[in-house]
Amino acid sequence: MSYKDSRLKLVSGTAHPDLANEIAGHLDVPMTSAYVGRFPDGEIDIKLHEDMRGSDVFVVQPTCPPVNENMIELLLMVDTLRRASAGRITAVMPYFGYARKDRKDEGRVPISAKVMANALVSAGVNRVLTIDLHAQQIQGFFDIPVDHLWARPALQEAVMDRVNLENLVICSPDVGGVKLARAWAKALNVPLTIVDKRRTSGDSVVMEHVIGEVDGKEVLLTDDMISTAGTVTEAARILKEKGAERVFIAASHAVLCGPAVERLQNCPVEEVLVSNTIALRGELPDNLKVVSVAPLLARAVTRIHREESVSALFESVPTE
Repeated sequence: MSYKDSRLKLVSGTAHPDLANEIAGHLDVPMTSAYVGRFPDGEIDIKLHEDMRGSDVFVVQPTCPPVNENMIELLLMVDTLRRASAGRITAVMPYFGYARKDRKDEGRVPISAKVMANALVSAGVNRVLTIDLHAQQIQGFFDIPVDHLWARPALQEAVMDRVNLENLVICSPDVGGVKLARAWAKALNVPLTIVDKRRTSGDSVVMEHVIGEVDGKEVLLTDDMISTAGTVTEAARILKEKGAERVFIAASHAVLCGPAVERLQNCPVEEVLVSNTIALRGELPDNLKVVSVAPLLARAVTRIHREESVSALFESVPTE
């Protein structure tokens, strides 16, 4: 794509500029010059240095920790673009924060994901591009188009370089992750197993048993995110106790909060494969391998900009 013949613009916040620059490299499009800073009291200050009138603008900003900072930054960037007369504004959110509360499952609680959707639309977002929503129904919270991609195709390439497919089984670390694990199993044409998880509190779990045969097998644990890493590390320990030969972990979002790094470092797995939907900073476990989703997002941006179908990129979407 030639930049001179296009009104395509890429804007990045401070959440993940490396990913934005990588996407720009794949598109051969320069990043829009912008200042995103802070006033002395901590309020966010934004200034765009280029004309945005009539442009097709893609704002790359995952709402990862610090979630509140990054969300407000995104909303203010969108408002800036709207007031600068941008033609269309697409929020590229590789990781969608506040996705855990997607329904009212008890009294007197918010539906946080809906609040975030309302805020984005009110600010002026015309379209959302995201990867591996924690709950697929969040797409229905928006009255604008939502392009929901999966990180599995990018992670699968790295997995196939590391495992023996003839001896591989896919494992979901809990019942809630069965749909994603089934998509992996279907794509690789291998058996599916499940670890039965009983949660005792918000940050601790008890594993009971494994549904399926893992003795002497190579096992790939799949999940949409690794937060405190309690679920996947306990699942890996149980799988090894049940006779698994080698265990790998593949997860879309590496949130890695609390004791996650220490747990993964001491986890009995060969490698932990994660995508770069979230910027990884600070100390990381030695067994962590990061796989880029920039090529996937670049293809999606190109198709959206050219008004082409994005459905071809919805590869191996989990189905019932």
